[in-house]
Amino acid sequence: MFETGAIWGITGTTLTSFMFIWAMYSQYVPRHLRVTVEKYAYKMVGWVSLYVHIKFTEYTDEGLKRSDNYDAIRNYLSTNSAARAQRLKANESKNSKSLVLSMDDHEEVEDVFDGVKVKWYSNVKEIQTQSSYGRTSSGERRFFTLTFHKRHRGMIIETYVNHVLREGKAIGLRNRERKLYTNNSSSEWYPWRSGKWSNVPFHHPATFETLAMDPEKKERIKKDLVKFSKGKDYYKKIGKAWKRGYLLFGPPGTGKSTMIAAMANFLEYDVYDLELTTVTDNTQLRRLLIETSTKSIIVIEDIDCSLNLTGQRKNKKEEEDEDGDDKNELEKKMMKNEGDKKESKVTLSGLLNFIDGLWSACGGERIIVFTTNFVDKLDPALIRKGRMDKHIEMSYCGFEAFKVLAKNYLDVVESELFDEIKRLLEDEEIKMTPADVGENLLPKSEGEEGETCLRRLIEALKEEKEEAKRKVEEEVKQKKEEEEEKRRRKEKKAEKEAKEDEEKKKKKIEENGEAEH
Repeated sequence: MFETGAIWGITGTTLTSFMFIWAMYSQYVPRHLRVTVEKYAYKMVGWVSLYVHIKFTEYTDEGLKRSDNYDAIRNYLSTNSAARAQRLKANESKNSKSLVLSMDDHEEVEDVFDGVKVKWYSNVKEIQTQSSYGRTSSGERRFFTLTFHKRHRGMIIETYVNHVLREGKAIGLRNRERKLYTNNSSSEWYPWRSGKWSNVPFHHPATFETLAMDPEKKERIKKDLVKFSKGKDYYKKIGKAWKRGYLLFGPPGTGKSTMIAAMANFLEYDVYDLELTTVTDNTQLRRLLIETSTKSIIVIEDIDCSLNLTGQRKNKKEEEDEDGDDKNELEKKMMKNEGDKKESKVTLSGLLNFIDGLWSACGGERIIVFTTNFVDKLDPALIRKGRMDKHIEMSYCGFEAFKVLAKNYLDVVESELFDEIKRLLEDEEIKMTPADVGENLLPKSEGEEGETCLRRLIEALKEEKEEAKRKVEEEVKQKKEEEEEKRRRKEKKAEKEAKEDEEKKKKKIEENGEAEH
């Protein structure tokens, strides 16, 4: 019988020898030979092992897209982790009053399904990648391993795995906190960052009930959204990607951004605010699309100001002609400055492929929204049906929209002042946006009554009418002055030509007289 000290001594010597041999093996045995040895070692273990192992990786093999199955498994295992795992990770969530506990790296938990016991292992592996420029970067790849006895192979693969994925996705939908995302600059896509998108919790309060718009128009939009959200099988039947495009156009202050927030809250979708000017090229634009989740709204605001995409189908001469006809000097300078700063190589073709090409089918249940102040400036190919399926005009404030604002701001549903406000809002000369109407309805001091705010709005509408008249008068006056100036230039030109003709005649007479002499 060995004494305890002798046993520990033998154990220590054995471990030391094993570590020395492993270090020599890893350092001096060529990599291709180690791969061969390990391959056959795994085969030998498989011959004698009674257990099957299934690996679920965090990312796809190409490393482009995060695995939905991995997230579903993590959600499913989180219900067992707190009670059974030895090491846990604590994450804060605003959707829960307590911490959300999940499995730590290199931890395991057991699960029982129909009397069959399985084990889940949480693993992490460090990887190194080398770019085309010779730079080496390191990162981490996580994966789950499911282990079970091979006699239960059929039941686990056909039933249990589907059960885990289905339950995990349901848990994720119940517990998820909706996010507002913005894309990171491509120069900041480092391995240690969480991804190509940064996010904050989405808590915008806008709803269709508080949106200043005609009720009938709002109902049509809501029905369209509901039909889309329930149309997975229908889109598959007709052979189209499960996505829908919305074009919101109208003057500034008409509620385009508020409409997007109301759509997101109505459908309970995430929002991805895509800033095209920070995207280097079409390839990175596709990578951003791949990183977006389902049940999301991808937004490109002020598309007419993004990368001058509206002019990419025109030649240089046409652009110069339009600039001379349609833009004043200040606008030319602003566009020139924007062009000097611009480094993005995203093209109109790349954007069209993003919203309607083969890459648009990567994932499903996405809404793409463009906003613009000047719809006429956009390339027709960008906003045709099939890309921007529904065009929604966000117009100036009408009486129905005003009633929504009056209820929102003042809790006023009826007033004797409504008739006068209706008359003014229906006047074609008065164009006031919902944002301006809301600002006039907003109480400016504590205790200010609703009637005071309504009268302030009436005065603002009358001033807007007077301002519109002044603008018309100024335009008429300016037009007359331009016509008068044009007439004077024409007369001056005619006088100059007549004078030149007279001088030519005199010169010709003098030349003829000299010839006779």
